[in-house]
Amino acid sequence: MTNLKENFDSLVAKTSLSDNVDRRVFLKTTLGAGFAAAVLPVSAQTIIKTDTVGLTAGSLEVQENGLSVPAYRAQPEGKTNLPVVLVISEIFGVHEHIADIARRFAKLGYLAIAPDLFKRQGDPMAFASIAELQDKVISKVPDDQVLGDIDACVAWAKENGGNVDKLAITGFCWGGRITWLYAAHNPKVKAAAAWYGGLVGERSELRPKHPVDIAAALKVPVLGLYGAKDQGITQDAVAQMKAALSKGNSKSEFVVYPNSGHAFNADYRPSYVEADAKDGWKRTLAWFKAHGVS
Repeated sequence: MTNLKENFDSLVAKTSLSDNVDRRVFLKTTLGAGFAAAVLPVSAQTIIKTDTVGLTAGSLEVQENGLSVPAYRAQPEGKTNLPVVLVISEIFGVHEHIADIARRFAKLGYLAIAPDLFKRQGDPMAFASIAELQDKVISKVPDDQVLGDIDACVAWAKENGGNVDKLAITGFCWGGRITWLYAAHNPKVKAAAAWYGGLVGERSELRPKHPVDIAAALKVPVLGLYGAKDQGITQDAVAQMKAALSKGNSKSEFVVYPNSGHAFNADYRPSYVEADAKDGWKRTLAWFKAHGVS
């Protein structure tokens, strides 16, 4: 496998799109293409674009209990026995940014798979505001359904060139919370990296547990990447999670970036902080390597 310390800049190149890109260019329905209506207009001058040269990449359908779960997959062309990384999206679904992250991992020798975990509840690309998206789709997605769909993706990877004895998961915002939960759900996960995912919250029938509730029993090492200026996931929540983790033995760790708020890795949004995004990426790769994924 390519050295996981390979410079981030050599894997990706920024697009030459202008700041005034027509909204219609980005509002597409193809999995892994375009951006959700709720985040338009995007910050086109900072979008990272990773090509598919040497990769097999694109959309596919994974079967889970007779239902099809769309997913975006990227992996080195013609190779097998690959370490597997699950890439779990924000509330905006498997859009261009998430597909690009999958390709970045594939360039380093991973089979990366990013499932569309909202299909049963609706299309996150179609809603004009974050509030409407939360109300109409995200609030209706059960954790159990999500975990089962991810299990199906792991099974698919095992049959399609992946070595699930070298399994990792990473996720962003909504997907960061799921990353913590899936690390507790599947003991075969060797390492995880949760980017600014929710840690505490009210329990409900659809969300019976939050990361703080599973922290003490967690066995998988999770790297938490958070921003000190995040107004939604406060440092008090991080402190609660650290205290809960201290009661167990997962060897999980936090990195808190003092100059970042929420979504600092989202290169298509004004929240992007390039230095911290690059540092988090390098730490994620090193974390996976240190825990036997690669």
